[in-house]
Amino acid sequence: MLRVVAFLVGLLAAAPALADSMTAEEARRFVVGKTFSYNCFEGTRGQGRVLADGSVVGSIQFQGSGKVRYAALPSNTIQVKGESVCASVRGMPINPCFKLTKVDDQSFRGAISGLGFAYCEFTRRTVRASASTNDSGEPLNLRRSLSATANN
Repeated sequence: MLRVVAFLVGLLAAAPALADSMTAEEARRFVVGKTFSYNCFEGTRGQGRVLADGSVVGSIQFQGSGKVRYAALPSNTIQVKGESVCASVRGMPINPCFKLTKVDDQSFRGAISGLGFAYCEFTRRTVRASASTNDSGEPLNLRRSLSATANN
């Protein structure tokens, strides 16, 4: 009886973790076209966006120090292979695949399959357009500006 209870407790404890794993299609819907900042286990950080064609644009700062570098990787850099999401980068000896786990509505963890310690945490960034203002702090009115220019 004690073994059955222990098994059920273990199963219930593992169920939320299993439910958070994302399929390739769930990951595509969650990630494509959105901007994420990321922090990796060894200090690398940056931000980026995966586009629908599998291309990637963004910035990276290796090991959290030094120069921030901007990168644009070509289409099919991020690929779906069965239920796995993998990366294909020219010059790399392997094409790593990732285990993606949804943390909450704004973030996920990506770990290299088989190397759970090698992961990055990704958090969705909300990019908001800001309204421009004039010197008095009032929002600019394009129509008023055009009519004022036309009268001069």
